[in-house]
Amino acid sequence: MFAEYTKKSGCVEVICGSMFSGKTEELIRRLKRAQFANQKIMIFKPAVDSRYSEADVVSHDLHSIPCTPLESPEAMLDVPRDVQVVGIDEAQFFGEGIVGIVQRLADAGKRVIIAGLDTDYLGKPFGPMPALMAIAEDVQKVHAICVRCGSLANHSHRLSRSRQLVVLGEKDIYEPLCRECYNRAMAEGSEEA
Repeated sequence: MFAEYTKKSGCVEVICGSMFSGKTEELIRRLKRAQFANQKIMIFKPAVDSRYSEADVVSHDLHSIPCTPLESPEAMLDVPRDVQVVGIDEAQFFGEGIVGIVQRLADAGKRVIIAGLDTDYLGKPFGPMPALMAIAEDVQKVHAICVRCGSLANHSHRLSRSRQLVVLGEKDIYEPLCRECYNRAMAEGSEEA
């Protein structure tokens, strides 16, 4: 009976929101707290995201933590047994296959902490993020501040005219906007096109 109460079980935590909302900052904070508690951690990000560093997860305000860049999420299943916490940044870029992998990691007793954009530049749910939120024990939605009016921002408005789904960039390509400012900017953009 006592073993039931001391058994450690895995879990999934998702941190989501728009660009510049602090998703990666929160991921790094949670991972560093786990390290401080002497838990063994392993961190992954998509290899395509090399904006600040190829070998680190880096927030917009330049806090960082070492990671392993991956072309596909399947390699996450090779984490050593003694790893207790798995961090994943920019999960939206891994595709739908990551959902089953995250489930397997959590089922194996790992705490899996995921950060990613919940919607794309068109305001639509982004890749595997809705499914990851659905399987998570905990979901935290973080917000940026709208650069046009100062309200809470939950949209990543793309300033460039590219129609590609994935365009990596910073403040030169994206701005965080509230719903009203985003809808206005999208309407203005469609009039110009």
